[in-house]
Amino acid sequence: MLSFCSFLSLHEPLVGHLLKSGRFDVSQHRRILDVGSGAGQILGHLLQTTHPDTQLVAFDLSHQMLRRARTRLNSKRPRFFAGDLMHLPFADNSFDCVTCGWVLEHLPDPVPGLQEIGRVLRPGGRALILATEDTFSGVLCSRTWKCRTYNRTELENACARAGLPWKEQLWFTRVHKFFRLGGILVEARKPVSTGAEPEATPDSAGDKLAAAGSR
Repeated sequence: MLSFCSFLSLHEPLVGHLLKSGRFDVSQHRRILDVGSGAGQILGHLLQTTHPDTQLVAFDLSHQMLRRARTRLNSKRPRFFAGDLMHLPFADNSFDCVTCGWVLEHLPDPVPGLQEIGRVLRPGGRALILATEDTFSGVLCSRTWKCRTYNRTELENACARAGLPWKEQLWFTRVHKFFRLGGILVEARKPVSTGAEPEATPDSAGDKLAAAGSR
């Protein structure tokens, strides 16, 4: 049943197409955090679509899943951190981009988690958010994965409350949009304000990650 739901959700092929086609272009980012990395589904695509010098950070609640991701990807590039999304062990403005795939549906309230994502994003930084939608296939998958579903208005409002307004909903074809296949895929952005803290430099961001990893 799990494998059937994974196929039905179209999660991994859609995010792979999204990144490889440049529909969500990550080629210019130098510090990317993958929240809820799991076994490395999104992280694997990031390894293929980012610059070799890009810092990739995998974050998940489960040590076991991170070990699976490390073994599956067999790459020295990502750094792996275990912890709670509500308390990310990274300084403010540490990342150019955050990917968050199929995590929010496991939270009783998505806003605190989204606020943490916004905190570690630099001003103007991008968040790729993927969530299970309240469609027939989404409800079926949610029962298998024991998670909730979202409608688009509900999730958009939660992102706005967290300070991460939606920039664009991401679709591939008219068929994909009409049938709402693959769940919710959206780009959100952290606003740039005149009172924002300075963006972290590559060296300072690396120091912050090293400090987080030593805890």
